Amino acid sequence: MAKAPTVEDVARAAGVSRQTVSNVLNSPDIVRPATRERVERAIAELGYRPHAAARRLRTRRSSTLGIRLDPYSGGVSGVVLDRFVHALTERASARGLRILLYAARTAEEEIDRIRDLLDGGEIDAVVLTGTFRGDPRTAWLAAHAAPFVSFGRPWDDDAAPSHSWVDVDGAAGTRMATTWALAHAGPRVAFLGWPAGSDTGDDRERGWREAMPEGAPLVRLTAVDGVAPAREAVAETLRAGGDAPDAIVCASDTLAIGAHLAAVTAGRPTLPIVGFDNTPAAEAMGLSSIEQRPEDVAAGTLELLAGAEGAVIDPAERAAHVLVEPRLVVRTEPPRG
Repeated sequence: MAKAPTVEDVARAAGVSRQTVSNVLNSPDIVRPATRERVERAIAELGYRPHAAARRLRTRRSSTLGIRLDPYSGGVSGVVLDRFVHALTERASARGLRILLYAARTAEEEIDRIRDLLDGGEIDAVVLTGTFRGDPRTAWLAAHAAPFVSFGRPWDDDAAPSHSWVDVDGAAGTRMATTWALAHAGPRVAFLGWPAGSDTGDDRERGWREAMPEGAPLVRLTAVDGVAPAREAVAETLRAGGDAPDAIVCASDTLAIGAHLAAVTAGRPTLPIVGFDNTPAAEAMGLSSIEQRPEDVAAGTLELLAGAEGAVIDPAERAAHVLVEPRLVVRTEPPRG
């Protein structure tokens, strides 16, 4: 049986030091692109895999991250978290880390599940999703000095300083969408969002408001996150006559789909509409959308949770955050003339 390749074998094949190989595996951003490509090529050619089992025996840690598997709820937007969990699993494996999925229906139930997993030594750290104002999970984890990073910023003004997080800059996304709509469609760019009070929704609305020129008409439409409510909200606006919107920026792809259906019914099938999440449903309907880049969120999460040797560290030692800038995916250009 052939001997498995080692870090030293990779270093020798790539003509670099052992530490450089470790950096490529665990902190690739600090390695020059040309060197990183050379090491990655040697890893692929040799078939090297980090020896996670040996490290777990040496450190007496599980090298495992726990994350809740959200219950299936159907609809349009759940794909973002699915992509995040897949990307996190793939990137963790490359670092010699493992992902343990657990189920919980409420925040309190999740705290109980996390406590059991930590006490049993089954996980070293937690990746939280779906943070919200007054989130008891972050307070419990901080109080118990449990390493964690959240996908979603702490919305509370007095959040614990040890709360490290990764999030998507929603305001930057809607600013991009609004700027594009102003340049390609016209000055009346409406925003279709959720009722006020949603931190994520309010952040996305802020980007639209910041991009609108001073003195421009601000048309703010409201609907809960569903295709039917969004369709009715936009249909009512289009039925009202007067100065109809030149384009609509939406807080989600679900709202965008409802807005598009209303526009088609009203005889305006080419009304520029931009969603948020870039889901397969939006792609299938040819709608432009904001791509959250959950793969970059996963990479940022692991940067905060994994140390130089790929082992789990406590982000409280260097609390930080990563704000991922989304990108605008334009699928249809508005007609000119």
